Amino acid sequence: MIKSGNVLCFFLLSFFALKAQSVVKSPDGKLMVSVAVNNGMPTYSVSYNAKTFLEQSPLGLKTNVGDFTSGLLLGDNVIQNKIDETYELANIKQSKVHYVANEAVFSFTKDGKAAIDVIFRVSNNNVGFKYKIHPQKEARSCVVQEEASGFSLPEGTTTFLCPQSKSMVGFARTMPSYETSYTLDAPMGKNGSGEGYTFPCLFKVNNTGWALISETGVDSGYCASRLIGKEKGLYTIGFPMIGENNGNGTTAPGIPLMGETPWRTITIGETLAPIVETTIPFDLVKPKYEASQKYNYTKGSWSWIMKMDSNTKFPVQKQYIDFSAAMGYETILIDALWDTQIGKDKIAELAQYGANKGVGLYLWYNSNGYWNDAPQGPRGIMDNTIIRRKEMAWMKSIGVKGIKVDFFGGDKQVTMKLYEDILADANDFGIMVIFHGCTLPRGWERMYPNYAASEAVLASENLYFGQGSCNNEAKNASIHTFIRNVVGSMDFGGSALNEFYNSENTPNKGSKRMTSDVYALATAVLFQSGVQHFALAPNNLTDAPDWAINFMKEVPTTWDEVRYLDGYPGKYVVLARRKGAKWYIAGVNAQKETLKLKLKLPMISAGSELKQYTDDEQLIGKLSSIKMNKNQLVEITIPCNGGVLMVN
Repeated sequence: MIKSGNVLCFFLLSFFALKAQSVVKSPDGKLMVSVAVNNGMPTYSVSYNAKTFLEQSPLGLKTNVGDFTSGLLLGDNVIQNKIDETYELANIKQSKVHYVANEAVFSFTKDGKAAIDVIFRVSNNNVGFKYKIHPQKEARSCVVQEEASGFSLPEGTTTFLCPQSKSMVGFARTMPSYETSYTLDAPMGKNGSGEGYTFPCLFKVNNTGWALISETGVDSGYCASRLIGKEKGLYTIGFPMIGENNGNGTTAPGIPLMGETPWRTITIGETLAPIVETTIPFDLVKPKYEASQKYNYTKGSWSWIMKMDSNTKFPVQKQYIDFSAAMGYETILIDALWDTQIGKDKIAELAQYGANKGVGLYLWYNSNGYWNDAPQGPRGIMDNTIIRRKEMAWMKSIGVKGIKVDFFGGDKQVTMKLYEDILADANDFGIMVIFHGCTLPRGWERMYPNYAASEAVLASENLYFGQGSCNNEAKNASIHTFIRNVVGSMDFGGSALNEFYNSENTPNKGSKRMTSDVYALATAVLFQSGVQHFALAPNNLTDAPDWAINFMKEVPTTWDEVRYLDGYPGKYVVLARRKGAKWYIAGVNAQKETLKLKLKLPMISAGSELKQYTDDEQLIGKLSSIKMNKNQLVEITIPCNGGVLMVN
């Protein structure tokens, strides 16, 4: 006979064992995810250092073969694994990564049968989770109609979000293209312009810290998603809008069974350092195919940003090849309308001319078939497998290094397949790919070895198109370094040294740059992209300061390490990036008041001499040198719209 005390002890032990199984912690024990079922509905919560960052938040999927958001039971057997991996990747913020995490697989049943698994990976400061759907009766495929995954933030949290645009709006009905302005330090409870928010999404969780929410591992097997604002601090996963891609393609993804979804990611930090330094978008994915050759990440020049469509002509592009050669750059980007304004025969001649000078070509293409009205050519090539591969064979025959494909305007599964097909075909022909007018890259640097970069931001073209963008240039730079650029390569096309955005660099037309030359150099470090085509012009060889041109000749485009030093989204930012043994410390200031900071730089040895690029109050820059003191402290001063740069 079992005594009552023993029974109570037995049940208590069972309870605590079950609770232990429903929790997964980071290797350092600070970050904790708790999974539970409330009235048949699965939930999770996230805390860091015993402080709540995500309150009880919903999990689950609704599919055409079963509703896996309710009526679920959590199995007793939680499979736990330790993940310990190393990998190298040249074109992200950190070239060598050691990823250590604890994984837990939570298995849910419904009506006594296997339903879904929720797989959590928890590393220091990062959470990733995805779903695995089991076969249901005879069904071996399904449509995911809705994803219940939510993120419930504590009351008082403020938001740093980019509203999703409506579909089939903007230039030639090419949106959404992740090119809207951020709202900063805004309260919760809104929903952007009515269509939610684009990833990544940054939240300041009261005085506790910061949370960045995004996704990774999106390929042809699913759609890309967004965040939909709900009441009481809840944000949920939203699938694409019906009107995207001119209404073609489904909004709900289809997957085989057994099948998996992409990863949802959450980065948590008491400061912004874990946000800036995270590698979670790449930690959770694997390469999808082998590189057909060694791909080179390069610097290049680009005539369009100063000279526009009318100058995509043979003499101008030849001049830019000469300019790239003079800068020591390895590429130029020939933008839209080259097919009619230059022609294939002359492009082949330019390719040969560039090859003789060590400069390769990137060629622009319109993505479109049926999903936009953009008139710029070449059109009707990248959307068709047969025509696309024939074109890529021609490119390979003349030595083209890469392509820039523009105007996608959608996140449906069919569009994700187009991205993947372009990348896979291009790899067959040794061609690198940049995307513009496009979605956010979601782990693509590791997934697709010939992927170069994506725009997915209000980039430098807007500086040409309007003075308002020039007035807010520094503000936007101090946003992108904390949000958009932390999850993937950002092809901004910046670092202009022209005072005016026009081909003559004169005040008679176009917008006026409000930022300094030192600012331009600093953003070449702050903005991370393995391939960079800078907004420089041949006239800068004579009208820009020698120290500025010399720096732009030597600045790397690939990095070995990044460290957050200081900043606040929309106000200012100071980061450090390392290439080999050399550190580059870069900062910009968007505030009206001059920024004065004391920075601790433990990566720079005491007594070391650093080159220092600074601005005075009139934004006139100069190059000087300083010696690191024994305390490894430096004082920096950055005026509004100015920058600072130090190199050891």
